[in-house]
Amino acid sequence: MDGEGDAAWDADAMDRERRTSGHPAGGPLGANRLGPGVELGGYRLERLIGRGAVGAVYLAVDRVNDTPVALKTLDLAREFEGIDFDAARERFLREAQAASRLNHPDIVTVYGAGEERGLAYIAMEPLTGSDLTRYTRSARLLPEPVVLRIVARVAEALASAHAQGVLHRDVKPANVMVDLAAHQVKLTDFGIARLTDGERTRTGLLIGTPSFMSPEQLAGSRLDGRSDLYSLGVMLFQLLTGRLPYDGHSMGELLRAIASEEPLDLRAVRSDLPDSLAHVVATALRKPAAERFADGVSFASAIRRAELDLVSH
Repeated sequence: MDGEGDAAWDADAMDRERRTSGHPAGGPLGANRLGPGVELGGYRLERLIGRGAVGAVYLAVDRVNDTPVALKTLDLAREFEGIDFDAARERFLREAQAASRLNHPDIVTVYGAGEERGLAYIAMEPLTGSDLTRYTRSARLLPEPVVLRIVARVAEALASAHAQGVLHRDVKPANVMVDLAAHQVKLTDFGIARLTDGERTRTGLLIGTPSFMSPEQLAGSRLDGRSDLYSLGVMLFQLLTGRLPYDGHSMGELLRAIASEEPLDLRAVRSDLPDSLAHVVATALRKPAAERFADGVSFASAIRRAELDLVSH
């Protein structure tokens, strides 16, 4: 890779270098050194698909079987250092391994994960379509029945993950890929979402999106699956209204609102929607986790009942 010899990839040498210098052996690889033809952990990069706050996604080819994969990268060397780097690396690999065990049609399939010189990566199935972010704008909202069917499927996907002891921690429109023509829904990013357990990285970046976090996640409390379902409730509100259930002119105001204020009532924004659907959203957004839906299956069932009311409303 980049003309460096095999000796640079000796695992013992890498560990020795990291322990003595606090940086990955050979210097950090970094996202700025990636491009077509570069090899990363047995995958050959073809082209950039997208870029986010903490990483990028590339279309790549598995060199063993010559099949296409989507390769998501995270620049650990830039975000962490010293002991924090080692802890982040181990946690990333552990969570990615847990994600690879998930088997549900609406959860993206993870093939494997690894790390080279500070750059972590997850190889997963390539997806068609787009994420849901484009459908959160008031001018581009999806038909309500389509929104409810998508969110019900995500709720059931989360139920499957939670049953296997895996939390997502960053449920939001950007992490749900849809291909509307193919009726495909895929929940993504389990591996990266839990990287820091809500702690800030060296550059001050919070892993996870505050607007979608449950009150207990923002408080740093112990989480269970009901926290993910809260985030899904925020996503449902946004997909139905084009706005978030809390307003805040600053991050501090937003965090205070999530912690102590009641969310907007769905019908205050969309009076044309049935009361039963407003009740589903309100239940998902209860501050005490014990007052929310117990699991994704019950959340999905409530959504489907509300869809029947929507048709007859």
